[in-house]
Amino acid sequence: MSLYKHVYLARQDISAQQVDTLNEQFKTLLESLGGKIEKLEYWGVKSLAYRIKKNRKAHFTLYNISAPPAALAEMERQMGLNEDILRFMTVRVEELEQGPSAMMRKRDDDDRGDRGDRGDRDRGGRGRGDRDRGDRDRGDRDRGPRRPREEAGASEEGNF
Repeated sequence: MSLYKHVYLARQDISAQQVDTLNEQFKTLLESLGGKIEKLEYWGVKSLAYRIKKNRKAHFTLYNISAPPAALAEMERQMGLNEDILRFMTVRVEELEQGPSAMMRKRDDDDRGDRGDRGDRDRGGRGRGDRDRGDRDRGDRDRGPRRPREEAGASEEGNF
């Protein structure tokens, strides 16, 4: 059997229980056709980068699937017919990732707390001290004085 990663987006206005119902529906469909969902991760409601079918947010769900191609094609066909599903994407992989996905690891990193390891830092100035842009040290890049402008009327180019 082939191995796949499959992510789908469901409309934001359905509940998490309805997303669970969708997951069970697709799980039974795959199992009836000889496939298996190895891992299921619900990533929650997240903002979309752009509107999809008039939705700005969606429920994200990841499946790691071991199934024959015909079973996956039928699941994708059913997802295309379901109006609660905005988008889906399936990628064939050589082996399935063990442990939490990158999105779940990111969520764990976000929960690490107050970040007390940063110490006391000056919040303003971005490490430049009290200099502002006019005080930059140009070193040997200084251009020198500007050359004088040509007299008006010497050249008709550029006059409007």
